[in-house]
Amino acid sequence: MSDNGRDHFEIPKFEIPKDMRSMAEASFGQARQAFEKFVSTAQATAGTIEERNASVRAGAKDISSKALAYAEKNVQSSLDYAQSLLKAKDLTEVMKLHSDYVQGQMRALAEQASEMGQIVSRAAMDAVKPKG
Repeated sequence: MSDNGRDHFEIPKFEIPKDMRSMAEASFGQARQAFEKFVSTAQATAGTIEERNASVRAGAKDISSKALAYAEKNVQSSLDYAQSLLKAKDLTEVMKLHSDYVQGQMRALAEQASEMGQIVSRAAMDAVKPKG
């Protein structure tokens, strides 16, 4: 119980029960399929609206397309993160996965905000250009 005169405590191993892991993985699979179906339906709907309304500007189309792409990427990233947590072997791995996920999301959100700002600026400039 002691190691060189010091007490040695073992941290209990963190493990998700096999049945719960299987059930959670199945749920994530269903969530991923539902999300993919939602995205394809949303894209089809957006395309139909744009076809019906010829006055929709290219800038607005770029903004909505980019926003949808960002939403899809962010949800996929969240699903991947949640699924990776199911496979974590211990609390240390859970903490590393969480740290990596948060850092990755912060980078992605900063990039997305920058890109969206550029797209909005271009659309605003195009909207005020004299027709001619």
